[in-house]
Amino acid sequence: MAAIPVQDSSTRQLLERMVASRQLSSLDADALLRAQPRIASEEEILRWLATEYGLGYTTLEDVEPDRQLLSLFPARILLKEELLPLQRVNGLIEVATSRLFATQGFDALKTLTGLNLKPILASSEAIQREIKKRLGVGADTIGTLEEEKGIQVVDEDSEGNNLDDGAEDEASIIRFVNQVLKDAIELRASDIHLEPFEDEFKIRYRIDGELQEVPVPPQLKQFQPAIVSRVKILSHLNIAEKRLPQDGRIKVRIDNAEVDIRVSVIPMLHGEAVVMRLLRQNSTLRGLKDIGMNTRELEHFQSVLRLPHGIILVTGPTGSGKTSTLYTALNEINDAVRKIITVEDPVEYQLKGVNQIQVNEKSGLTFARGLRSILRHDPDVILIGEIRDAETAQIAVQASLTGHLVFSTLHTNDAPGALTRLVDMGVEPYLVASSLEAVLAQRLVRVLCPHCKQPDTSERAQAFKLKLGIPVDRIIYKSVGCRECRNTGFFGRHAIFEWMDTDEEIRQLILKSASTDLIRAAARKAGMRTLAEDGWRLVAAGVTTVEEVLSVTTAKEVESATKNQTGGSAASIAVAA
Repeated sequence: MAAIPVQDSSTRQLLERMVASRQLSSLDADALLRAQPRIASEEEILRWLATEYGLGYTTLEDVEPDRQLLSLFPARILLKEELLPLQRVNGLIEVATSRLFATQGFDALKTLTGLNLKPILASSEAIQREIKKRLGVGADTIGTLEEEKGIQVVDEDSEGNNLDDGAEDEASIIRFVNQVLKDAIELRASDIHLEPFEDEFKIRYRIDGELQEVPVPPQLKQFQPAIVSRVKILSHLNIAEKRLPQDGRIKVRIDNAEVDIRVSVIPMLHGEAVVMRLLRQNSTLRGLKDIGMNTRELEHFQSVLRLPHGIILVTGPTGSGKTSTLYTALNEINDAVRKIITVEDPVEYQLKGVNQIQVNEKSGLTFARGLRSILRHDPDVILIGEIRDAETAQIAVQASLTGHLVFSTLHTNDAPGALTRLVDMGVEPYLVASSLEAVLAQRLVRVLCPHCKQPDTSERAQAFKLKLGIPVDRIIYKSVGCRECRNTGFFGRHAIFEWMDTDEEIRQLILKSASTDLIRAAARKAGMRTLAEDGWRLVAAGVTTVEEVLSVTTAKEVESATKNQTGGSAASIAVAA
């Protein structure tokens, strides 16, 4: 086709692409330009074609393809040619396509099935989305596998195994595992779960903290051993060992982004289950002001970063963003006059100018051993990935008392609980009181999808606003669900924080081995805002929902936050949610 005579380059590029993919003919492109010189989207062109050729057009939003009908057609052809059978109408099978002039797909389906087909136009993006939803991830690969004969996994130890040679006869299995990994990364998943059951092999992704089941072809179960073995080969694990748990690691590169994948394989009743944790190493770190802290917490955090020594702890459950917050803090103080060393398992971000040590338990490089060694490297700032045991805790305290600023994470429910946790681990109360400067607790709440969130005008929402002291004219929102957020109502996550300084009163309570409740009361008197209170701030700002905050905070935090707002009890709030 000659260059399309349109001054708007984006319109010209769109038309040329559609002609090249045989969605549009050259003659139709010229006729379309004469009838409508300015074209904004593929959808407009397809609607025009539908009118010109007397065909139907669908967005596929409200169309439910017949599953029994889908089973009549080879998944491989449907995926390759972007065809989606919809329904039977008067003896004809309506098939959605975006390629009106690419007839080879229709011809192949007619030859294979002997059925009469009628094209219905739809955008390629909509067809691809619906095919993946209906047929499942990797449907074309599984279809190919069923046609291949004699596929077997090489049963040998992965050490010294050449991945390319060992997988030559299993190109389809390799392709399927690659598709699952790519799909999960594109959907922002943090974990991939491969779960064997008696009559099915499930795949689930954890997206924004919630597990979501992925549609897969029903015949996937028969390829379960091959898929697990492929993951083991990639992770340098022993594929012959099927009775004991194994842990490994994979590093992949997709679109110039490196993803470190931690792999755990555990034998279950109906086969081996695999969980893969995805860690994006090239993630761009935001500044401390961009992580969403309230003014008080931000000012206190910035002030402790200027301290010459002491311990700053970040607490919370696994996957609550603790490490990201610490890296953001390190990035703030990473300059030419400080030497910063980290000991981590694994190294999640690579910071320029920071010396980072990867823990390796197999070779004997533990947190404690690494810490003892780096103290002889004259550091100013030390980051310990996690305080896991008494030995690491003791060394961290000693490092802070000898003039180092120490950052680390701890698994506790809230900030006051970190103090008693250190004492429980065997650190003397007087050492905790003299070394610990501050504790930051955090959780992640899901952010409302901007495309579908709606104002919550229910009586329950009004009651919440009254109890939480949110102005009556302030709009709070509820989740709905749409295509953009995979019908969850949420897209992305936002942190909520609880900052506690160890002032003189709290130090005295530590020395007396006071309970967490007494320490919490003293911290509240000194101005500490609980996790739930910070959550209400996001609710009032329209970022998240009340239910989401309640799902990540405890009843005690909710009650404390509500009493602070109204002087009343939060029991009714918890019940209403």
